[in-house]
Amino acid sequence: MNLNPLPTIIQGGMGAGVSSWTLARAVSKAGQLGVVSGTAIDVIMARRLQIGDAGGHMRRALEHFPIPGVAQRILDRYFVPGGKPEDKPYKAKPVIGEKHSRQLEELLVASNFVEVFLAKEGHDGQVGINFLEKIQVPNLPSIYGAMLAGVTYVLMGAGIPRAIPGILDQFAKGQPAELRLDVQGADQGEVFTTKFDPNSFNGGVAPDLVRPDFLAIVASATLANMLARKASGKVNGFVIEGPTAGGHNAPPRGQLQLSVGGEPIYGDRDITDLEAIKAIGLPYWLAGSYAEPERVAEALRQGAAGVQIGTAFAYCEESGLSPEIRARVLAMSQQGEARVFTDPRASPTGFPFKIVEMEGTHSVKESYESRIRICDLSYLRHAYKKSNGKLGWRCPSEPVEDYLRKGGKVEDTVGRKCVCNGLLANLGLGQIQRGDDLEKPLITSGDDVAHIARFLKPGASTYSAVDVLEYLMRDVKATIPPKPDVRVASAPPPRKSLRRGSFTAKS
Repeated sequence: MNLNPLPTIIQGGMGAGVSSWTLARAVSKAGQLGVVSGTAIDVIMARRLQIGDAGGHMRRALEHFPIPGVAQRILDRYFVPGGKPEDKPYKAKPVIGEKHSRQLEELLVASNFVEVFLAKEGHDGQVGINFLEKIQVPNLPSIYGAMLAGVTYVLMGAGIPRAIPGILDQFAKGQPAELRLDVQGADQGEVFTTKFDPNSFNGGVAPDLVRPDFLAIVASATLANMLARKASGKVNGFVIEGPTAGGHNAPPRGQLQLSVGGEPIYGDRDITDLEAIKAIGLPYWLAGSYAEPERVAEALRQGAAGVQIGTAFAYCEESGLSPEIRARVLAMSQQGEARVFTDPRASPTGFPFKIVEMEGTHSVKESYESRIRICDLSYLRHAYKKSNGKLGWRCPSEPVEDYLRKGGKVEDTVGRKCVCNGLLANLGLGQIQRGDDLEKPLITSGDDVAHIARFLKPGASTYSAVDVLEYLMRDVKATIPPKPDVRVASAPPPRKSLRRGSFTAKS
């Protein structure tokens, strides 16, 4: 049972690998909730191993993976002592589909285990993991891997995560679970699912695990209320995210209207009814431009348990963004030149997506249009029903002729960008594609990117996660009465111990 006090600050789960284990660990050690991103963590770990696993962190965590043989198979497949040549592409991993190969299943479970394990290492603070509901297929094995490592919270947005609380309950008891897939063209009443069985994966009876608390990331009181009443299990709280938050945003309510500059226009209907949120009776955190001491205090006065902060942490020293990108964006912020464009078309998900405008990245239209379309990571593909009744997969960002051949509409491809490859490039893990073209970054941030230079101390060129926390909490203790000792209940502790696997790293 999670008997820890509720955190005042939740460090947001940003992008693929931006909310890295190093960032989450720093925030958790400081007493707040550090969150790792589970999005595409399988390919991120595979690429970290291929560039030599500097510091040995991936291998150290894999040594603790509790199911024998898995770690060694992953190392045999991906680890390159000393790192691959810089001019050689990364080795491909299996593409995700509704049915996972054992190889892909092991990579998904182990990579999520590793990221949470490293974030928890060396302290007793709370650690969360963030997933996107839109990326449905990898979620079951990914959640299980995080639970194997003892994750404290699971956070999920970008959709309606109604099934996830019950899945947490099932995995805590070692039971198999299935997740219904959204399939374009499916007949009414027709159901497609993806499944994961902990017993099969463990090769025997799966151990009981601690059930993490579940926080749904929502943009409306209506959705929060529905999840509180109709989710498959207990929802432990909500993150209420406004349109200025980074990454994917909920689209404006009603008919989409664009500004002169081409950005979605949000209005009064998009302001969350906090009184309705309070009436639900569950803890909630506010997100979207709350990275100021007075805004943290304001949120607490309004009855929130605290706030979720993303952009301020994205450019600190512990972030997973490449040092070059962090330095460039901080310099732009200092010069008053950092801004984001809320692009209504870029993401294959159909959600508005905030992109930092920067030369040398795929935020520049001409740069992206010169890119040869390819869909080799495929996390944001959509499932569709083929004429033979089977599932097919297509992405509006893939080659247009491929998308049309699969029954897609040409208008769906206009303006779409390969978010998957762009986010990997943000970490310095960009793929070398055909023609020796290195994938360029596609940087996403919240509106607060314009002002992140405020975290720099005089004469400094970088800042830390602790610098952000100290700034945010500066006035809280002096101005806000102590919060009630609210506890969030979870499942009972495990009754069985986990087996510890072993491996020998190749050198």
